[in-house]
Amino acid sequence: MTAEGIRVLVVDDHAIVREGLRWLLATEPGIDLVGEAVDGIEAVAKARDLHPDVILMDLVMPRKDGIAAITEIKAEAPEARILVLTSYAEDEKVFPAIKAGALGYLLKDTTPRALLKAIRQIHAGFPSMHPLIARKLLQELQRPPDLPPTGAPLTEREVAVLRLLARGLSNEEIAAQLVISERTARTHVSNILGKLHLANRTQAALYALREGLARLDEI
Repeated sequence: MTAEGIRVLVVDDHAIVREGLRWLLATEPGIDLVGEAVDGIEAVAKARDLHPDVILMDLVMPRKDGIAAITEIKAEAPEARILVLTSYAEDEKVFPAIKAGALGYLLKDTTPRALLKAIRQIHAGFPSMHPLIARKLLQELQRPPDLPPTGAPLTEREVAVLRLLARGLSNEEIAAQLVISERTARTHVSNILGKLHLANRTQAALYALREGLARLDEI
């Protein structure tokens, strides 16, 4: 295992899936499998103990499902980068997973090459979506929001922060880009989510896409 490798935690209740992923990751230089979990409860515990760079998360599992696990992991570690890998493309799975904070959503018919590329994208902070899921999200973005944005418009600095947030940058990286403190960057992100009535950074990135503040090839 190399110190520079992307540290991956695999979460899936099917042994054959875990074995296949174990084999695939072992063949890829620069990606290291650091742990496996068979359900959401184990996922939360191992994410806490192992601090993986990327978490591959199934959705339908015993004891605690993937969406609940994503919610709990993101509550403890907001910067956690989670890539859903599931067989389910239904809206009732896709939208809750994204709202919970998943940065990517792939289906299990994804090719090995595409999965490895997605792991690297997620690690770099860029969302990665199966084409079918991307279409669903774009269609959802065209619907009017349940809550209108607050009357207070985003400031010029908040728009700059939103553009960088949409590119997957962390608060620390945003601060470095704009030459501000990390605390100030965190405050700007909080203000953006509050003004736009958004739940998390993934929703903010999708909002930026809808409003033309980011391009699909940037997020």
